[in-house]
Amino acid sequence: MNGLSGSSRLVVAAIVATIFAALTWADANGFGGAMPAWYLLPVVVLLAVGGVDELIRLFAARDLLLPSWLLRPLAVAIPLAAAFGTQAFVAETARASPAASMGWPAFVFMLSVMILFAVEIAGYRPAGRAVERLSASALILAFIGLPLAFMVSLRLICLENLGLEQTGRGHLGIVPLVSLVAVVKAGDIAAYAIGSLCGRNRMAPVLSPGKTWEGALASLAASLAVAWLLVGTSAIDLPIRPWGGWVAYGFAVGLSGIAGDLAESLLKREAGTKDSGRSLGGLGGVLDLVDSLLFAAPIAWALWAIGR
Repeated sequence: MNGLSGSSRLVVAAIVATIFAALTWADANGFGGAMPAWYLLPVVVLLAVGGVDELIRLFAARDLLLPSWLLRPLAVAIPLAAAFGTQAFVAETARASPAASMGWPAFVFMLSVMILFAVEIAGYRPAGRAVERLSASALILAFIGLPLAFMVSLRLICLENLGLEQTGRGHLGIVPLVSLVAVVKAGDIAAYAIGSLCGRNRMAPVLSPGKTWEGALASLAASLAVAWLLVGTSAIDLPIRPWGGWVAYGFAVGLSGIAGDLAESLLKREAGTKDSGRSLGGLGGVLDLVDSLLFAAPIAWALWAIGR
């Protein structure tokens, strides 16, 4: 069974990686005249909806029923605001401010919380667990919607303009986003491989028995190696580098990836389930795929935003 599970994991991982690589290439090259980030936005929508649905199921396991009909569109709207809001209100010749690009998702997030309150106020019943639903719903939007918005903003960061003419000193293109995914996923793979082969000392035995200190150290080493390859060498000509260079980037992003993985483990442990879902076969659910990216995305964004 373990062999079949491992084979299923590899097949699904290969398919996901191939699709992401193809969409990344199309987006980086503006294939068909598309604006930056537009090829990746369908992926963002799928991840937002899938992640929300899985979290709703986890909360349902604790007898807390949340409004999926409302949370899905709200979680989608937050990352889409990073693309459409920025591209609509920045002039073609103006530099895109990283802080401004995240202002729109922050506004939509607060608007979403207000909508959640309005729904609970309209349907209020004594002892109806309104505060619990509000807290859980806001957590879902913060855990899924905002990190995805940081990923979208990372795709658009430091552009001289947001049109197709992405040239000049301020052009970073898709490198910041690819660096986030590569650094974090290299750490995930190393943690899984080394932890399975020679992991002996459990890092969080109660929360996540499968995670070991050996796997965590291997994860950080792999993250640092990929960070050096992508942002520490001259192989890729970049106008700026993340703040602190490749060492700070690899360590901070890699460590945040480990924290994101543990955060999802906490939610699953509280719900009494091993995987967040089975939509991706051997890889588990959507959250099992992106959990490590959720905490790493804002860290990567901040390091690129203040880079020199």
